[in-house]
Amino acid sequence: MSSTASRTLRIGRASTRVDVRAVVLVTALLLLTLGIATLSLTSGDFPVPVADVIRSLTGRGDTGTDFIVLTLRLPRVLCALLVGAALGVSGAIFQSLTRNPLGSPDFIGLTMGATTGALVVILLRAGDSGEVAVGALVGCTLTALAMYLLAYRRGAQGFRLILIGVGIGAMLDAFNSFLITRARLDEAVAAQRWQVGSLNGRGWEDVRPVGAALLVLLPIALVYARRLTMLTLGDEAATALGVPVERSRFALFAVSVGLAAVATAAAGPISFVALAAPQLARRLTGTAGSGLLAAAVTGGFLLIAGDWAAQRVMPGNNLPVGVATGAVGGVYLCWLLVHEWRRKA
Repeated sequence: MSSTASRTLRIGRASTRVDVRAVVLVTALLLLTLGIATLSLTSGDFPVPVADVIRSLTGRGDTGTDFIVLTLRLPRVLCALLVGAALGVSGAIFQSLTRNPLGSPDFIGLTMGATTGALVVILLRAGDSGEVAVGALVGCTLTALAMYLLAYRRGAQGFRLILIGVGIGAMLDAFNSFLITRARLDEAVAAQRWQVGSLNGRGWEDVRPVGAALLVLLPIALVYARRLTMLTLGDEAATALGVPVERSRFALFAVSVGLAAVATAAAGPISFVALAAPQLARRLTGTAGSGLLAAAVTGGFLLIAGDWAAQRVMPGNNLPVGVATGAVGGVYLCWLLVHEWRRKA
């Protein structure tokens, strides 16, 4: 990398190389994301001027504005940003561990496991939203544990994780369909609505768990980011560079699963954000590393932009954001497959 593209940042005796282009572009994307978030707070059935939004956020708003901004809109916006960031980081870790652009939680069965856990609670226990979230969290965790144990053979190699994850996901999908066919009509409708993935009606009780998970797991991921980059070189090369391969892989796998689980528990199985965000972040910044922070910002941008667009496509119908991400993500997946096929041809 040329000296004009990177700079050395020194803090005391420590120093690190900083990619100037990546910092500038990620900062610009972050500002754009915050702009869309502000637009989401000000627009809707009851438009609120930016000045009134700022007054509510600083504790100086009137009762009506506070209810609209702080109770109805702000939790939804924060949930979109946090869930998108969690999915972006989770996808970046999985794609680096598997060394495959298709290695994301929604593609290799983890999201399907969360869906199974949620459907068991919805259809067999008639649980409330909190119990459904716990069921999704447990389902995703158990699926990840089964994947890791089945893929483990002198280490959990990336291609085995993908193949076993796809197989487990297919079996869970069949089981989910069986549960829905045996359910009453109202239960089946509720289950189908949850499977789409939505930010409708999200409150502070949905924001707090995702925020806490990011607060704990993101720093761990950043600590392991250098090891993650080395793991992409292969186990032998990483071992030669002094990386404890299996211990590092398991820690990163656990962090990725935790982020995917809490994100799915909070908003349902929102598709393609974890798949697309890391790839778009790498192309945006022009870096070959894991790019966890860039993936987090890109994931937040994709989800908040998708939710804002979903609310405007059919005003008054509260179109689930999962519909928007699924439509755009399908086009992106086709492009990615064609691009990979041409690159390897």
